[in-house]
Amino acid sequence: MRFPPAFLDEIRDRVPISTVIGGRVSWDRKKTNASRGDYWACCPFHGEKSPSFHCEDKKGRYHCFGCGVSGDHFRFLTDLEGLSFPEAVERIAGMAGVAMPARDEVQEKREQQRASLTDVMEMATRWFQDRLQGPEGAKARAYLRDRGLTSVTQQTFRLGYAPESRNALKEYLASKGVGKDQIEACGLVRHGDDIAVSYDYFRDRIMFPIEDRQGKVIAFGGRALSSDALAKYMNSPDTELFHKGNVLYNFARARKAQGKDGTIIAVEGYMDAIALAQAGFGNVVAPLGTALTENQLELLWRMTGEPVLCFDGDKAGLKAAWRAADLALPLVQAGRTVRFALLTEGKDPDDLVRTEGPDAFAKVLAEARPLVDLIWMRETSGGVFDTPEKRAELEKSLREITSRVRDESVRFHYQQEMRERVQVFFGSRRPPRNQGGNFRKGDQQRKGPIAEGRMPVSESLARSAMVKGGAMPIREAAIMVALISHPALIEENYEQIEMLELSHPGLVQLHTAMLDALAHDAAGDRESLLEVVCAAGLEPVWDQATMMMRRVREWSALEDAALDDARDAFAQALHLHRSQRTLHKELKAAEIALASESTEENFLRLLDIQSQFRDIQATEALIEGFGVQSGRAGRN
Repeated sequence: MRFPPAFLDEIRDRVPISTVIGGRVSWDRKKTNASRGDYWACCPFHGEKSPSFHCEDKKGRYHCFGCGVSGDHFRFLTDLEGLSFPEAVERIAGMAGVAMPARDEVQEKREQQRASLTDVMEMATRWFQDRLQGPEGAKARAYLRDRGLTSVTQQTFRLGYAPESRNALKEYLASKGVGKDQIEACGLVRHGDDIAVSYDYFRDRIMFPIEDRQGKVIAFGGRALSSDALAKYMNSPDTELFHKGNVLYNFARARKAQGKDGTIIAVEGYMDAIALAQAGFGNVVAPLGTALTENQLELLWRMTGEPVLCFDGDKAGLKAAWRAADLALPLVQAGRTVRFALLTEGKDPDDLVRTEGPDAFAKVLAEARPLVDLIWMRETSGGVFDTPEKRAELEKSLREITSRVRDESVRFHYQQEMRERVQVFFGSRRPPRNQGGNFRKGDQQRKGPIAEGRMPVSESLARSAMVKGGAMPIREAAIMVALISHPALIEENYEQIEMLELSHPGLVQLHTAMLDALAHDAAGDRESLLEVVCAAGLEPVWDQATMMMRRVREWSALEDAALDDARDAFAQALHLHRSQRTLHKELKAAEIALASESTEENFLRLLDIQSQFRDIQATEALIEGFGVQSGRAGRN
C-alpha cells in the first residue's frame, strides 16, 4: 500500500536508524561515536573482518564502503530481513509508537487477494507433500532416495509429488472451498478459451516449492518421472505472486545460512542447491531453469558483494558461464562483482558431493576465478595468435568487451588490466634498429659480448629451456606426458608426432617406445602405453617428466585434465615447440654468420631471432584460457 510521505518521515524521525540496525550488528567501539550518532560495524550484508558499514542517525541512512549497499530504515528491513515494504513500515511505526494510517481500499483488496493466493499455494504444498508420502508417491520416493536425499532434507525443502491425474489437485482445492478463479490465478491448472475444462498443471512430477524472500510458497518447479515427458523440468507460469526472472530458488534459507564470510553460491538447478545444502553448503541458490537474469543478479548482490556462480562441467554449463559473464560485466562496480567456479567435465554439484564428498566441492569454490579471468579465458582459449592480424583482432575484441562496463572507474581498471595482459601475452616486440649502440661495419670500438664473439643473450633467455642444455625441457616433457596421458592426441596428430624432434635423450627414448606401442596396437589407452614404457625400462624417465609437470603446475598434460583442455594446451605446446626448433637452427646460423662477418645486417638478424625467442617465452609463460572444461585454468 502507499503511505503518506509525512507519516514515513514522522516514524523515521522518532526511531534512530542505529536502533533499527543495532539489533543485527555489533558496533565497533573504536570507530563508533555514539554521542554524535555516528556508528560503524562489520557489514551484515557481506562478510568482512574490519568494519566498513556506517550509519548516521542525523541523516537516517546507512552505507557500506565495502559492498556498496545503502538505504534507510525501511530498506534495511526489506533487504536484510526480507520484509515487504508495508511490513517494514509497520515495524518502524510500532517502534515509534505511532498508529498505522488507514489503508488504501484498492491496494488493500489487492493485498488481500495476494494473501489469499499464498494461502492456496500453502494448501497445494501440503497436499503435494502428503502425496509423496502416500502409496502413489512410491516411485517419487525411490527416485529421491536414489539421488541421495534424506527424509530430513525432503521435509526441509518441502518436496512433494503431483500424481498422474488431470483433476486430483483441482478437486481437492475445490473441496476445501477454493474458488475456480483462485486456482487459476495461482497457476495450478491449465485453462483458457481453447481449453474446455481446466486440468492440473503438474502431473506425475516431483514437486519443488519455490518460496519468496519471506519464505512463502509462490510457485512450483516440477521434475518429470516419465522419460516420455515433453520437459524434464517445468515451472509454474507467471502469476500475480510469481515472476520467474525475479526469484531465486532457496533465497530465504540461503540468506540465513550465509555465515561469517557472507558467501552466496549460485548453481544451475534445484537438485544441485538441495544436495549442496544437505552436504553442509546452505548458502546456495539457483535460478529457475533459465539463464541468470539481471534481476536475479541484483538479488545476489543484495546478499553479498561477490557471489560465486557455479556451473556444470559440460558445454552447456560453459555457455551459461559465458552468458553470466556478459550479463555481469556492464553492471560491476567497486565492491560488486562475481566469481566463477567451474566443475570438471561431466560433473554437476550434485554428482560431485555424492561421489567425492563436501571437500571436493569446497576445493572447487576455493579455485573460483574472478570475472576478468573468465573474460580473458574466453577470448584467448585455444587461440594461436601468430600473426599481427590475429593479435590486432584480439586487442580489438578486448577493447570492445571492456567498454561495456558502465562504471567509469571500474572500466578504466578493466582496460588497463587487459592491456597489461596483452603485452605480457604477446611478449616484447622486435627491438628498434638502433638497439646495441652506434654499430657500424668495421667499428673497432665495440664492447661487451659482441666484441668477444658471443651472442648477446639476455639473462632470462640464458635460463630458458630453449637454450639451456642438460635438464629435461619443460615443454618437451609436457608434450610427451600429454600424449601418453591422453592417447587420443596421438591419433589426431600422428604425422606431426611421428616427425617430432626432441633434444632430451630420455624423452627421445620415450617417444620411440610410444611409436612402438602404436605400431603394435598397444596405444589404445593410458594403461597400455605405460605398460610398454615400463617394459622398456623407461619408468624413471616417465616419473621425472610427470613430477616436473606437477611441480610447474602444467596440469593440462596430466591424466585428470579434460580431453578438450589437454587438446588445447597440447596444440599450443606443439606449435611453440616446432617454432622454437626452427628458431634454434636459425639462431645457430646467425651466430656463425656474425662470427665470420661482423656486419650490421648479421647483427640485426641475430637481434630479430632473439626477439622471436622472447615472444615464444612470453606466450608460453602466460598462456591463459586452458582449463575451463576441467574446472581450472592457467597456472595462477
